[in-house]
Amino acid sequence: MKYSQYLRKDILPGMPVFLLLVFPLLVLSLPGYAAVDLVKVDKSERMMYLIKGNQVVKQFRIALGANPKGHKRQRGDEKTPEGTYTLDYKKEDSSFYRAMHISYPNAQDIANARRAGVSPGGLIMVHGQKNGFGRLGHVAQRFNWTDGCIALTNREMDEFMALVKVGTTIRIEW
Repeated sequence: MKYSQYLRKDILPGMPVFLLLVFPLLVLSLPGYAAVDLVKVDKSERMMYLIKGNQVVKQFRIALGANPKGHKRQRGDEKTPEGTYTLDYKKEDSSFYRAMHISYPNAQDIANARRAGVSPGGLIMVHGQKNGFGRLGHVAQRFNWTDGCIALTNREMDEFMALVKVGTTIRIEW
């Protein structure tokens, strides 16, 4: 088979799909495009906004803890914390498709939990879908299903990781 026939028959038909999937990730990884200043989460609307300067660069529909209203007070309450935190490290080897840790609990959260005689909990993340369930992300995102984390679809998590660097502030509000 000639190279031109191979190109027409095997390579070119798949090119539009490839470009559609890869091009956005390439653009997002450009130095001038990456690194948002703030991640803002509106729990009441179930929305996440990635902000650079005063501009919303990207927005995502999110899933939250199964009991989302109010601030997380203790381990097991299935609430997503409210307040200002830092996205302090990435975790590529979790039970979920990619993750970035939220610095909950902070000193105030720990003090409040101590006064109440409870554990504040921890390991709150922004993450993708549970490993093995990525194809169901569009369905899972209709419900609040996490234990307090903020969930995105796997494709959205790739975009999030490309735009958000460790050390970025996350503000979570009702």
